[in-house]
Amino acid sequence: MDPIRPRHLRPGDTVAVVSPSWGGPALFPHVFERGLAVLREDFGLRVREMKTARMTPAALQADPRARAADLHHAFADPEIAAILASIGGEDSVRVLPYLDGEILRTNPKILMGFSDTTTLLTFANQLGLVTFHGPSVMAGFAQLRALPPACAAHLREILFSAAPACTYRPYGAYVEGYPDWNDPAHVGLVEPLRDDPGGFRRLQGTSPALGRLFGGCIEVLEMMKGTSFWPEPAFWTGRILLFETSEEVPPPARVGYFLRNYGMQGIFDRVAGIVFGRARGYTPEQKRELEERIVSIVAGEFGRTDIPIVTNVDFGHTDPQLVMPLGVLAELDPAGPSLRLVEPACAPR
Repeated sequence: MDPIRPRHLRPGDTVAVVSPSWGGPALFPHVFERGLAVLREDFGLRVREMKTARMTPAALQADPRARAADLHHAFADPEIAAILASIGGEDSVRVLPYLDGEILRTNPKILMGFSDTTTLLTFANQLGLVTFHGPSVMAGFAQLRALPPACAAHLREILFSAAPACTYRPYGAYVEGYPDWNDPAHVGLVEPLRDDPGGFRRLQGTSPALGRLFGGCIEVLEMMKGTSFWPEPAFWTGRILLFETSEEVPPPARVGYFLRNYGMQGIFDRVAGIVFGRARGYTPEQKRELEERIVSIVAGEFGRTDIPIVTNVDFGHTDPQLVMPLGVLAELDPAGPSLRLVEPACAPR
């Protein structure tokens, strides 16, 4: 079935901001305000803060129902064109039991975030909605003016158009994290830019593969395994899996344990390809170990030597991020290596 695409954004649209996990805006309002300013001034959007947006971390942690209610209100409001997470966190999985899938499915709109927001993106994607793994207000948008101009251009290409195709290209440089948010003088700044001349890296595979994108933060996906919100076996057929690691820097061996579980579920027998985002905080030696473990598990333990695997792709916990629309058909070509969308992420207005 064709995915349910939200309409693309245009200047003047209203976007809702929610805090589905951690109350970062309450602790670092100067960072949050910079992100809102970028949405208004750089993209011409109107911003509506939902009730949870500035709730304290303690209040949010105590009330997953309030977080779910915010999402329902944002989806159901016809004036709202997109819903953006303020930031990630660690317990948005607790929101899932209180979500009404029918409200989300019948009111498709852009839902975007990364890290812990992976749970919400996964939930909505299983309903058939295209969801967007990309920057949050405080981590990505707040720093956008300090990042290469190509980042803002890419956001416009994905979110503000119904382009029939999009080729992902390495940014060529990246940053890992931001200066201490406790100092308001650091608002909008990023750590020093690092050159990345190697770009995307092929681990295995020789032929292009078509599949619908799905995935997110690999540690957050672990929080969903074994729950009723984990995708059924048929869901994985023909997917290009997207995995990225967080700033907690899980050791390569632990990532290997995660991957082995996917193999034991039979998921590697169903997917079309695997893409790993750039690993944040890893040493060159850890990156090599991670790549070796990926191949040893997927190809060595589960015999899938044919699956194209590409790593070091610009999405996840380093900036600038590429936006990955979950549910959209894409082509992964290990020979390039390259990744491109072959159909629109958004519907025309």
